[in-house]
Amino acid sequence: METTVMSPAPAQEDRKIVAQRIAAEMFQQQPDWVTFFREVLGVDGLVRRLFNDPAELTEFEKSGEYAEIQQMLAKLRERSGAAADGKEPTRVITVRLPKSLHEALKTEAYGRKTSMNQLCISKLLQVIDAEMVPTEDPS
Repeated sequence: METTVMSPAPAQEDRKIVAQRIAAEMFQQQPDWVTFFREVLGVDGLVRRLFNDPAELTEFEKSGEYAEIQQMLAKLRERSGAAADGKEPTRVITVRLPKSLHEALKTEAYGRKTSMNQLCISKLLQVIDAEMVPTEDPS
């Protein structure tokens, strides 16, 4: 008689290490940043497959391993002239914001010697505390 032994799901700590290790291996291959984001941090990426529980994902996003993955992404974005692999279409969003916020972003982008688009992408890639995001009134 054959018995199948089911191994328990890896502990969250183990999954953190796995995520960081696989991301580092991919980083060493020097993909463009869009490919790295899609494969590691995207909706169907490595991190969301390893941490499919929202609470566990939130905890992972506070970890040192996640910070290292964010640094890898930032380094890939720094490469000048790095083009996307062509597999990821570009989408456009329109964001309505107060003039004062627009001016602040413009000033910050100028001070950082980057475009407003690059600055906004950088800001959008950051993890934010859920308490800092207002919820919409359902009425």
